[in-house]
Amino acid sequence: MQKLLISIFLMLALTMSHTVFATSDEEAADVAEETTEAAEAAEDTEAAEEKLESGLGWQLIRTMEMANSGKFVHMVLVEQSRYMDKTIYSNAITRLCQDEEDWCRVRFWSQERWVPEKVSMSPEQYQRLKADYLLNKTADMHQLRWSCRVDANSDNCME
Repeated sequence: MQKLLISIFLMLALTMSHTVFATSDEEAADVAEETTEAAEAAEDTEAAEEKLESGLGWQLIRTMEMANSGKFVHMVLVEQSRYMDKTIYSNAITRLCQDEEDWCRVRFWSQERWVPEKVSMSPEQYQRLKADYLLNKTADMHQLRWSCRVDANSDNCME
């Protein structure tokens, strides 16, 4: 976010100097309009980033609906250096599922490049999945499965 703000200020400084040396009022107005549009786009991006949930050691990367079902999968990034800390997963699940009574799914990765762009995962993305939480009261399911790298002793670790 800090880089974004620096980029905005740099862009403003460059466009303002162009406005000063513009040859006509019309050209200066065009530059000012471009500057305003760029600043608004940067604010929209920043606002979208702020809406995403996060907590100590984790960040929600995206939430996607499963085929117009009204059921959503939360894709979460856990800090690489802390992916063995199970309290991080618990905190994320609690925060993301607090308003969900019947169904909630949260999936965790420790490297952003492996977080899928869609609900389905490639074999490589599945292999790098650190944990998968599912609450489905209709099917009487409530489970948290761990990657065997996080918890090899778990009864339901994922390979």
